Amino acid sequence: MKKIILTVSFLLVNVAFLIAQAPPGGGPTGDPIGGAVPIDGGISFLVAAGIAYAGKKFYDKKKENKTEITEE
Repeated sequence: MKKIILTVSFLLVNVAFLIAQAPPGGGPTGDPIGGAVPIDGGISFLVAAGIAYAGKKFYDKKKENKTEITEE
């Protein structure tokens, strides 16, 4: 019972810290939080990396199948 009371009191004390967040919105210059960073550059890089990774996997699989055929 003492453990439950201690846990509940701990959670109630920490609720104030969870609620005390800065309001959403811009800073003094009106920019959004985190700055005005374009998302397009990162997405383009991830798509290019994904295509390169898929191409490498396809090449490795094709090479593996080719060596299996020649070994038989």
